Amino acid sequence: MLENFIPKVLTTYQRILWNMEHVKVVIFDCDGVMFDSRRANEAYYNDILTHFGRPRMTSEQCDYVHMHTAEQSVAHLFRDDPRLEQALAYRQQIDYLPFIPMMQMEPYLKAFLEYLQFGHKTAISTNRSDTMDRVLVDHGLKGYFDLVVSSLDVKRPKPDPESLIKILDHFGLSPREAIYIGDSEIDELAATAAGIPLVAYKNPVLSAAHHVTHFKEIEDLLEKN
Repeated sequence: MLENFIPKVLTTYQRILWNMEHVKVVIFDCDGVMFDSRRANEAYYNDILTHFGRPRMTSEQCDYVHMHTAEQSVAHLFRDDPRLEQALAYRQQIDYLPFIPMMQMEPYLKAFLEYLQFGHKTAISTNRSDTMDRVLVDHGLKGYFDLVVSSLDVKRPKPDPESLIKILDHFGLSPREAIYIGDSEIDELAATAAGIPLVAYKNPVLSAAHHVTHFKEIEDLLEKN
């Protein structure tokens, strides 16, 4: 839960604009960055709610499930419902496959990934769980990432920095040799705690080293150094 997570003090790398020539790995969040997946996620969780005779999600609930793991999201939606365990079990039985086509890939993503193949490692840090691999396959992105860390690969998902630190350790890199492209408060908290500069994607309210609305802007930043 966000309210229970206390990030480390903001690092020097996030207080000032860092030299992009040091960047060796570009780390992506999935939902809200690689894909506009709000419609798919809303349909998925509303399907669970409908199965149990519950009303559709509120705006606040939609925001919550967009950032958190599936287990956390169901627990949040059913936190006052005695059928919570049943809902968690039912979630495990649902195939996310019908909802994947509702996810819209962000403009220029594939071209940006192709650009990064020449000189940069690529990774994903996401709170998605067992759906991440199928999302990459169905959208033709399976071979574009050197490492994918989902919530199943860590003990503590975002906003804890464990997934980002795991990526740094995998490549043997320091925080200043990475950037993390995220769109939410939990991404900001995770990046801050890991000491990795955040590039805020389509969210001007986040505290970040850079704010962008398009992947071409990040490519241009890398090209300038």
